[in-house]
Amino acid sequence: MIEHYLKIHSNRIVSSYFVLLADVCISIGSFAIAFLLRFNFDVTAIYADYFLYCLGFTVGLRSLFFVLFRSHQGIIRHTSLEDIVLLLYAVTASSTLTAFGTYFGWQAGYLVYYVPVSILMIDYCCILVALSLSRFLVKAFYWHLRSITRGTPLQPILIYGAGKTGLLTRNALAQDPTQRYTVLAFIDDNPYKISKVIQGLPVVSRQEAYKRYIRKQTIPPQILLAMGAISPKKKTEITDFFLQYHVPVKTIPTVEQWIDGRLNSFQIRDIRIEDLLGRSPIQLENKAIREQLSDQVVMVTGAAGSIGAELIRQVLRHRPHTVVLVDQAESALFDLEFKLRREYQAMASEVNVIVKIADISDEFRMRLIFRETRPTIVFHAAAYKHVPLMEEHPYEAVRVNVLGTQIVADLSLKFGVRTFVMISTDKAVNPTNVMGATKRLAEMYVQSLNHPDKALRRTRFIATRFGNVLGSNGSVVTVFQQQIQSGGPVTVTHPDIIRYFMTIPEACQLVLEAGGMGKGGEVFVFDMGDPVKIVELARKMIHLSGYAVDKDIKIVFTGLRPGEKLFEELLNDNESTLPTHHPKIMIAQVVIPDADEMKATLGQLRHLMLNGSDHQLVGTLKRLIPEYISNNSVFTALDY
Repeated sequence: MIEHYLKIHSNRIVSSYFVLLADVCISIGSFAIAFLLRFNFDVTAIYADYFLYCLGFTVGLRSLFFVLFRSHQGIIRHTSLEDIVLLLYAVTASSTLTAFGTYFGWQAGYLVYYVPVSILMIDYCCILVALSLSRFLVKAFYWHLRSITRGTPLQPILIYGAGKTGLLTRNALAQDPTQRYTVLAFIDDNPYKISKVIQGLPVVSRQEAYKRYIRKQTIPPQILLAMGAISPKKKTEITDFFLQYHVPVKTIPTVEQWIDGRLNSFQIRDIRIEDLLGRSPIQLENKAIREQLSDQVVMVTGAAGSIGAELIRQVLRHRPHTVVLVDQAESALFDLEFKLRREYQAMASEVNVIVKIADISDEFRMRLIFRETRPTIVFHAAAYKHVPLMEEHPYEAVRVNVLGTQIVADLSLKFGVRTFVMISTDKAVNPTNVMGATKRLAEMYVQSLNHPDKALRRTRFIATRFGNVLGSNGSVVTVFQQQIQSGGPVTVTHPDIIRYFMTIPEACQLVLEAGGMGKGGEVFVFDMGDPVKIVELARKMIHLSGYAVDKDIKIVFTGLRPGEKLFEELLNDNESTLPTHHPKIMIAQVVIPDADEMKATLGQLRHLMLNGSDHQLVGTLKRLIPEYISNNSVFTALDY
């Protein structure tokens, strides 16, 4: 019955006039108590007319200041410190005016009596306590009723972080009508906070949290990370501690991302592997990037891919004139256009979005697109990237990764594109596979197009290298997630294999930054942080999904795939780096090949594609790129 009533009336708010009337009644009671305390509860010593005179003057002024400060207009169930401060102002002002006004009025002969300061001081303390207590009691009673009428057991929660974010989170959970949580305690690493009590909840260390709450609870508690800015390293340390006890760890967005300043239950989510492998937020020269992109025509090839789509989203935030989306994947491009038009409705009248279905290796089609759109900046992300597939299809790798890049780069030069940025890969360094070799050859060609005289350089050609991106199509993280969801096993090629990882937004931010700082001819290398053992990544993802390794889901080693190597590099043996103004971006010192020689070389590849075999194609790649040594591949024989 109570639950039904609350469901119907929970969104109704008590009239502010009713709250004002209640405050006036409390003021009358408080003043009466103050009088009794002043005269030691000797009622015979109190003159009725004197009491009523003082009561009327005090309560009248107090009511006036309640209205002036609007202290009665707050929503009682959401009472906060700010509401109590308004009451403090109203009571202080009214008590002060009563004391001085009645005294000087009595001295001047305008008033019969004055209100004694002793009574006003007692009343001041009583009324503040009574008004504050009344609000917090109503608030507590309301939320208690909401919690006991939900019908389902509440999920116990331990909030990790007893700082500002933790306190805001606790209050938000208490006031969320859809929540199913009960907060047991705060966990904090600050020794000065441990063993203290905040908002009625104890603050404990993570070890104490395990002993007191995790080990003994019938319903296992969940850990909710509420620490504002926290480094991925710290987040990993905390998560690993609780995962060993199979305790789920959840996180919330930053306070700035709360919807309308409030945390909703659906914003609480499980910790993802991206949260643990990412790095501290990147500090970008947003002003410089905006100046570079604002009011420009920006083309992105491979627009429907993971990197391409995120690049477009970040470019749109800088208000270009036009964004041209080029990709051959029809369905993926359709989905991307639909999402972009929905997400960026507000800027639909400011930014023109043009979608072009095209294969970058189709020179005639690409020429038509360049002639129609006249881009000023090109981000070239289109490429084949899967190592085992390209090892089986060298023809396609050369056609798209090398000759497709040549077509887009040549057209950029012909149509006066200001900046051309190629998205490369760490697999282009000391390549052991066809995919890496074709990307390295594409880098070389792009570099060769920069005019040696900077004054005559029409187009700045820039390449960027980075490693694996988390969550991209076909990435190891995506594969592991699918394997875990299907019950395993999770397949890892080798127990010692390691990779560098970067989040998609981080990679795209650095691409934009590199595009802005490049003068032409550079190969920018990104700081990828520490490498990650893939087998440890698999174990962590299994734990994050709530399973035990081997017991629930097994890890199976399948052996290195064709062209795969144990570790990736960002520089080859003959390269070193120069620093830039951005700590995460460096410039690889590479030899820039001659443009005419590169055109002749690519002409040979075109001839072999028509008349030669896969082995002849790969053999030519190896002659052009001496450091290309195949690994675990049918083309290994060409290295001898």
